[in-house]
Amino acid sequence: MSHVNVVPLSRRMQPRDPHEPHRVATPLELLFDLVFVVAIASAAAQWHHGLAEGHLGDLVNFVMVFFAIWWAWMNYTWFASSYDCDDVTYRLLTFAIMAGSLMLAAGIPELFSTEQSGLVVGGYAVMRFAMVAMWLRAAAGHPEGRRTALTYASGIAIVQVLWIARLLLHGQTALLASFFALVVLELLVPIVAERHGITPFHPHHIAERYALLTIIVLGEVILASVQAVQGALEQGAEAGLLAIVVGGLLIVFSMWWLYFKREHAGLFEGGIRSTFVTGYGHYLVFVSVAATGAALAAAVDLVQGEAHTTDRVVGVALAGAVAVYVWCLTAMHAMAGAPVVETRVGVVVGLVLLGVAAIGPPVGVTVLTTGLVLAAAVAHHVWTTRAVT
Repeated sequence: MSHVNVVPLSRRMQPRDPHEPHRVATPLELLFDLVFVVAIASAAAQWHHGLAEGHLGDLVNFVMVFFAIWWAWMNYTWFASSYDCDDVTYRLLTFAIMAGSLMLAAGIPELFSTEQSGLVVGGYAVMRFAMVAMWLRAAAGHPEGRRTALTYASGIAIVQVLWIARLLLHGQTALLASFFALVVLELLVPIVAERHGITPFHPHHIAERYALLTIIVLGEVILASVQAVQGALEQGAEAGLLAIVVGGLLIVFSMWWLYFKREHAGLFEGGIRSTFVTGYGHYLVFVSVAATGAALAAAVDLVQGEAHTTDRVVGVALAGAVAVYVWCLTAMHAMAGAPVVETRVGVVVGLVLLGVAAIGPPVGVTVLTTGLVLAAAVAHHVWTTRAVT
């Protein structure tokens, strides 16, 4: 007789053991990631089209909306690592956050065209107020962590009201200034709350959750490579498309390798400062991967004659995204005790990529060169670590 999973309607939300053995992502968390990647794909698609049309100002909108997606994902992920009680109420609140992310995704095109979107703000509000309910449950079920939980709940609620009020503002200057001011407030909420007591997150579980989202976002890069393959099949063996196919595959494989060349759990065990730097720093990792996929897709459009921009613009967009990715990983690995030579290689790789793109060769050459340089960085890591062991 098969085992039946009985899910209680409600149970007391108590903290999880931060040293629980064999703690892995749950099926609910995997579904959560898949739903959120829809919003990520929508944001990346808008930047892809903006880049292909030469609307470079869309990069600001991309960075802004990606923050909302990432911040909602990260807040839930850390909470789930500490307080996942898996009852019906918890699952329904999680579903509410997923629904909010889909609302946000649906409003992204409007945000890019008008600078404001009630649907984006509404979707974000659904996600954030669901998190308030989560933290209030934690406050009720975990007396020792009540002050921390209530600080989270009140901080999230206050900032969210300000996000809603921001809909009343008009003009690019006011919108940008208010956005960055509210981002600062969002980032401060966990810093202030954790001073009242560290939430019992599981370092290895958190590291796995970050790694899984990195893999999922890398799917955007793979999708762009597939588009290049399709274009090559339709148009014949065009040199530019073939270069993008080869370079794109080298880029995604190398990005994966560079991310997983070292365990990241230790970065979440090195104290509160290391934890915040790594946790917040992953915003740049995720957004740069998504931007890489968007730039590759724009490169395909350019080679196929469907874009209205230049090789240099698309090349710099690609190289810049990959350079940010490499530099972020380099910084995190340096925090984990990477050798100085590894750090130097990471810095040089980013500079080389930007230098090649700035020259302005055909975009296929830039993509292929980027892939080859990343592959060389991987080879260097393999060779040096082999020599050490």
